[in-house]
Amino acid sequence: MNVDATDFHIPSNLNASIPAEKRGASRDGVRLMVLDRVSGKTIHGQFKDLASYLKPGDLLVMNNSRTIPSVLRGRQGGRNVEVRLSRQLSDQQWDALVLNGLCKIGEKLIFESGITATIIGNGSERPLVRLLFSKGGVELYNMIFQFGEPIRYEYIETSWPLEAYQTVYATVPGSVEMASAGRAFSWALINHLKKEGIQTTFLQLHAGLSYYGDDHWPTPSKHPEQFHISEQTAKIVNRTRKDGGRVIAVGTTVVRALESASDYKGQVTPQDRLTDLFIKEGYPLKVVDGLLTGFHEPEASHLHLLTAFIKKDYLLKSYHEALEQEYLWHEFGDMNLILPMENE
Repeated sequence: MNVDATDFHIPSNLNASIPAEKRGASRDGVRLMVLDRVSGKTIHGQFKDLASYLKPGDLLVMNNSRTIPSVLRGRQGGRNVEVRLSRQLSDQQWDALVLNGLCKIGEKLIFESGITATIIGNGSERPLVRLLFSKGGVELYNMIFQFGEPIRYEYIETSWPLEAYQTVYATVPGSVEMASAGRAFSWALINHLKKEGIQTTFLQLHAGLSYYGDDHWPTPSKHPEQFHISEQTAKIVNRTRKDGGRVIAVGTTVVRALESASDYKGQVTPQDRLTDLFIKEGYPLKVVDGLLTGFHEPEASHLHLLTAFIKKDYLLKSYHEALEQEYLWHEFGDMNLILPMENE
């Protein structure tokens, strides 16, 4: 079956605009669609039953980057502007998206705290610009956390607090958007998985903007992101692979980090650097066996990465099935597990 991404449309009633816990459920009370990498077969279940689809010795690798309130509102001359931070380059410099303002070099933005930012050049790709803030360090972060707001796209109708955009295990601030694949985990579920012999470990990849607006998504090769893999995490990943366990990435950010940090044999080494790795159809995955992700529009970068795991036709067919089954989409929605199933 040849399914085209261009005919894909998510009905408005399936855009999850409310966190699960505000809908009367628990974080892990969302649904789960399991998709076999080999056959394209789908199974429909509940996320809290995740252990049923894994086995002792499997390893879940999670991104514990913490979301910052990356939307800043300021003034440019006589107009109001909105700034969406994308990536920190140094103590005082950020790549950012400036909405409703002039994006010329030398233009100055003024924020409520009195801190200013000057446009000093182009960002890593258009339409991002490079901002130089008048303050850095603690002063800049105090301003961001005091006056900033979480990024909220058009399908989210209510302004939810920053805590709604965090995973329960987030610890290291730096992502401008939530590493949303891990949002459905509760500590109760994580502890249950451990009791079942399923391992967990953490890395950090600070996620940049995933969408620029007007149907414009980042180009992965021009969208570098900072990641950190500790010696302990590298050892756990390598030991799991040696012992025959499956390495399952919780989110595309984890896939990008692990594959960036591995050699051609799949050995992962501790690293702390930027990655501009573009994973797409035909990419030979060296480390990661399975992927836990949310449901998102099949736009370029997300679709390309998923098709490194499974045939595009299988993926899009399952996406249409998810629509028919009325799965909820986006960061507050349901979950999708892609892995080679048992007995296949």
